[in-house]
Amino acid sequence: MAQKKTSSKGIKKVVLAYSGGLDTSIILHWLKEHYNCEIVTFTADLGQGGELESARRKAKRMGIKEIYIEDLREEFVRDYVFPMFRANTVYEGQYLLGTSIARPLIAKRQVEIAIETGADAVSHGATGKGNDQVRFELGYYALKPDIKIIAPWREWDLASRTRLLQYARERQIEIPRDKENEPPYSTDANLLHISYEGRVLEDPWKAPPEDMFTRSVSPEKAPNKPEVIEIDFAKGDPVAINGKKLSPAALLTKLNELGGKHGIGRLDIVENRYVGMKSRGVYETPGGTILLDAHRAIESITLDREAMHLKDELMPRYAKLIYNGYWWSPERRMLQSAIDLSQANVTGTVRLKLYKGGITVLGRKSPKSIYSQEHVTFEEDSVYDQRDAQGFIKLNALRLRLARK
Repeated sequence: MAQKKTSSKGIKKVVLAYSGGLDTSIILHWLKEHYNCEIVTFTADLGQGGELESARRKAKRMGIKEIYIEDLREEFVRDYVFPMFRANTVYEGQYLLGTSIARPLIAKRQVEIAIETGADAVSHGATGKGNDQVRFELGYYALKPDIKIIAPWREWDLASRTRLLQYARERQIEIPRDKENEPPYSTDANLLHISYEGRVLEDPWKAPPEDMFTRSVSPEKAPNKPEVIEIDFAKGDPVAINGKKLSPAALLTKLNELGGKHGIGRLDIVENRYVGMKSRGVYETPGGTILLDAHRAIESITLDREAMHLKDELMPRYAKLIYNGYWWSPERRMLQSAIDLSQANVTGTVRLKLYKGGITVLGRKSPKSIYSQEHVTFEEDSVYDQRDAQGFIKLNALRLRLARK
């Protein structure tokens, strides 16, 4: 049996998170040069679009024999996006965590492939300035504590776009035409969102160019006629649109289509990265934006007041854990258990109007509703004695009255 080659740095085999794009193609070549070890490529289909088989062809041309390309869209939405949305998760009041929530799944599958193929290391293409390096590596260590990690951006001397392109030309690595002239921004996409960062967007005063957006029309160009839709929920998760049951990935795809058509889900923010700096990002999250409003609407008639308020208090902590890369942490799992318990009766239907970038809730109904028209009516009723409120107010005012003595 042929003996596995081992690099001078002690690495036998590495699993690379490989998109097939320029950066990871350069990383693939660089790993071969600097580590002289076997390389396995892993490409995850999370709904980013594009022709993923090109990643297989590029990896083959570079001599890679073990190539994994996997459709993880259903798992991504079912086991990561939907659990996050049960908490109405928003980071710093705005960001729906589209990039953050994808990293734990990629890390998990990379580690699984490392175990399957006997690899002793994993590698990613995240830079040393961003959050993704933290998210990937916390996931790796949480799932396989003895894993070795190669982070090229923290090791190599290719510190600029010019150097990357020069390296690619010298080694005859295929350079897409749009990369030659340096694109005005970088992107990350999956079924939940697409993000745009860097270059022309680094100045927070400059507005993003309209031709940058790919998943939504501008609200000004959206249809002049509103569209009314209904979303059905079962135990906190959406299960159908307009009465048609859909799988998790298919449902989010449909919401993206509806939201994009009506100019919904654009966001321009300056966020606080975990590594310490502020970063300007522009996002398109059309389906997720609709889903957030719809979920809060169904909760409004099915969730107990104090349970709802506690969820709202816990949510920023939960969002921070996901943003910072702690999906696999015990504290995130604890919070998830509480959140999931709260969703037992979050079942029903929400009716919404989509129009010119806006979402309006028109109605909500549920077989588990705890909304009581009998109690809230302004007409005569036989279930509530208004005189009870006097004692309630006096007891709650007692400490205020004593404080004034």
